[in-house]
Amino acid sequence: MESKPDGGPAVPNIPSGSFTSEELAAIEDEEVLNKMLDSTVDFEQRRMIRAALRDLLKKKRDKREQERGSRQQDLKQQGLSKGGTTSGVVSIGRASMNQQPPKNKPSGLPSPSASTPFNMTVGSKAGSAGATPPTSPSSTAPNVKNVKQMLLDWCRAKTEPYEGVDIQNFSSSWRDGIAFCALVHRFFPDAFEYSILNPYAPRENFQLAFSTAERLAGCPPLLDADDLVRMKEPDWKCVYTYIQEFYRCLVEKGLVKTKKRA
Repeated sequence: MESKPDGGPAVPNIPSGSFTSEELAAIEDEEVLNKMLDSTVDFEQRRMIRAALRDLLKKKRDKREQERGSRQQDLKQQGLSKGGTTSGVVSIGRASMNQQPPKNKPSGLPSPSASTPFNMTVGSKAGSAGATPPTSPSSTAPNVKNVKQMLLDWCRAKTEPYEGVDIQNFSSSWRDGIAFCALVHRFFPDAFEYSILNPYAPRENFQLAFSTAERLAGCPPLLDADDLVRMKEPDWKCVYTYIQEFYRCLVEKGLVKTKKRA
């Protein structure tokens, strides 16, 4: 049986701790799996849900590739039947995936954080909304270093099911734009198709992530795609500042649950 709480997506009525890999594999709604992952605390169950998410994303990507191949074959057949050629059209879909990564040049452009008042920590930003970022029970007033690590851990946990994302820092891990897209897609899975993103098109990825976050989360575009692609690696302070603001916007919209300070 399935239920639809508050008019939301159907959530499988599976007792806690009793679901199997086969039952998870039968769930084809990415948002349902994300909600299950957020509400589950058992390590083994979370591992199984993450595996199901990865398989679902791979299945969607394979389906898109198959559909693209079919369309290309149809175009080719139509061209042959007309005595012409469609080689140029057929190769376009693959060209963007096979192109070499652009050579980025370092830029001396000023950091967005230099002109924006975001030197405060996530805790102080979220505190104004009556909420705080993920914190340890013993941390009532975390220092900047702890907040930075907690925010990095939060980003890593939210993007773990996504292929091609390995967040280790606030700089090089974000340079192709895929990590930004994965983080935004985690909270807005219907906004765009993650499986067709091209890691060799960083400008398009940055623009997609920032515009979606602004439109759906109300997050101001503190970063500029053109500035980022000119840099060899993004300035970690700029990325850190943007993620802080994105987190704050999610808290205000109730998409991230936090513990209120005493």
